[in-house]
Amino acid sequence: MSEIRIIIDGKECIGNQGDTILQIAEKNGVYIPTLCNDESVAHYGACGVCLVEGEGLPKLMRSCSTVVSDGWVLHTDSERVLKARKVALELLMSDHDGDCKGPCSLTCPAGTDCMAYVKEISKGNYHEAVRIIKDKFPLPASIGCVCPHPCEKECRRQYVEAPVSIAYLKRFAGMRDLEKDTWTPEIAPDTGKKVAIIGGGPAGLTAAYHLRVKGHAVTIYDAMDKMGGMLRYGIPEYRLPKEILDAEVKLIEDLGVVMKNGVRIGEDMTFEEIRSSADATILAIGAWESAKIGCAGEDAEGVIGAIEFLRRNITGDPYDIGDNVAVVGGGNAAMDACRSAIRLGAKNVHIIYRRTRDEMPADDEEIEESMEEGVAYDFLTNPVQIVSENGHVKEIKLQVMELGAPDASGRRSPIPIDGQFVVLPVDTVISAIGQRINAKGLDVELNQKGVIVVEEDTFRTNLRDVFGVGDAVHNKTGIAIEAIGDAVRASEVVDSFLKGELKPFKAPFVSIRKDMEKVKAELADREKVMRIQVPKRPAEERKHDFKDIVIQLTDEEVQNEAKRCLECGCHDYGECNLIKCANCQEICPDRLRGEYHPGFVETKLVTIERNQKKCIMCSLCVRTCDEVAQQGILGLVGRGFTTVIKPEFNDPATIAVCKDCHKCADICPTGALKIIG
Repeated sequence: MSEIRIIIDGKECIGNQGDTILQIAEKNGVYIPTLCNDESVAHYGACGVCLVEGEGLPKLMRSCSTVVSDGWVLHTDSERVLKARKVALELLMSDHDGDCKGPCSLTCPAGTDCMAYVKEISKGNYHEAVRIIKDKFPLPASIGCVCPHPCEKECRRQYVEAPVSIAYLKRFAGMRDLEKDTWTPEIAPDTGKKVAIIGGGPAGLTAAYHLRVKGHAVTIYDAMDKMGGMLRYGIPEYRLPKEILDAEVKLIEDLGVVMKNGVRIGEDMTFEEIRSSADATILAIGAWESAKIGCAGEDAEGVIGAIEFLRRNITGDPYDIGDNVAVVGGGNAAMDACRSAIRLGAKNVHIIYRRTRDEMPADDEEIEESMEEGVAYDFLTNPVQIVSENGHVKEIKLQVMELGAPDASGRRSPIPIDGQFVVLPVDTVISAIGQRINAKGLDVELNQKGVIVVEEDTFRTNLRDVFGVGDAVHNKTGIAIEAIGDAVRASEVVDSFLKGELKPFKAPFVSIRKDMEKVKAELADREKVMRIQVPKRPAEERKHDFKDIVIQLTDEEVQNEAKRCLECGCHDYGECNLIKCANCQEICPDRLRGEYHPGFVETKLVTIERNQKKCIMCSLCVRTCDEVAQQGILGLVGRGFTTVIKPEFNDPATIAVCKDCHKCADICPTGALKIIG
């Protein structure tokens, strides 16, 4: 067989006479996306994704079915090719109801594969569950303790009875993994590159973890005595026992991350000293200053920010709060402050919030538990004056409010009611209405709010080798998992920068079901299995100390809770060739979206679940059944748009063959075929 030579994207490729373009490309390590091709069956050319352009040739060619001529010069990414491939992929995805990832994973700011680790927990595989979590971040137990779990708010199990307790499952798996044979990642070979990270909170620790795993030398600089940031100095012990955080920080340090504490920028080291010591610098300084209340008299003694109040208590220097405490704010920091005040001995603790409970951003569970512990709530009130006596706060005057029209966030705006006020006696007022960053000593561009300015898709500041993540770069303070999500994405960008080519972060394309009413209907007949209630220590006991309030569940209880997961995401997402192709270039299927093909799920193939909603009609399964299995069980039924693939069972012997074959499922390029037995 004579040898031929062609050029693909500037690379000389060698093949044999009679080879297709795709065969030669694969032999020479050139990737051309394709969906309908497999060497076990005859070339077909159905999907239109593998198009290439040849110099001097008039038409685009399907590389899977076009036989090569010697000397051809081909391009897989020319403007014509990309435009045609884009249309082909958009047509396929516009009709594809793949539900690539569960809503829990899509909602998680860090993109954690919740469905996958919950499934492993259901089988008692805590080690594997932690491996999956640590694909995104290195603090599963700590974050499991404190996360307000946005993932659970979108969990489809709520359409049956109640969401899966995802956050607690993460905490349980993380703690089990810490107890014995803790999972740790392999470190890539040393790259010779150095990264400096300023700030050792959840974002800084996560960025350090990922960049160290990639083989870079990483040093974290932090102003506090220990690493952990707000996880250590802002979250009370009863929510996050610090021995858990200590253990997870130690695991990061054991990977080879250098941790330098007690380093204050501008005092112990300059920003330029740190920057000049590394090839890239990441600013993860967080937001460590409480916002002012904005009312008269707030400079009086006895008025303190929630951040300082919580930090002092955690470091063993508790603030003298007296008997009567008012906490202004409605977020989770306000919950931490009011519940800590109860534990410090305050007799009367009030939450001052200018809207109603329905608008409170704090987690419902936190609100309920604070009420059980004795915290009172003054809704629809807003501070207008703090009254002092001998320089110390004595009273807080509150304007009574009512709700008006929704504001920019969608919440109804509070409006003062003329002449209506309430006065509370107070010894301490704690401001928990927001946080601000302190960028002192950092020579980077700030916006009008004092926030570090970064490019949205690269996290880069105005300095080419300096990047920013977490609360330091956002106009409002977020939760820990949001800062972690920043660090996950930024670490990929910084890694590309260190390798010589800055690649902006691009969110992966996924197929998402939008017909929630249909989803609810599909779940209507599911057996109801109530969500497990994670036991807490009684309020009368727990409110007198800072010990962990959670009572650990048993392995059986945890595994049964994990089994409630509906596994909404596609079983084949990690191996799906369709989604791989869809992410090769920018596509927008919505512009071509029209009527869906008829969709159904059935199990006539006995040990294979067939989901027509995910089928792209590539016919690989039909051709495999004909040409490889030589059974002819599958076929195209119907004409035109309504054509579907269906099995035809003629006798018991055919059914028996199908039961053990699985060749069609093995070759399917999407998740349309799933082995179930």
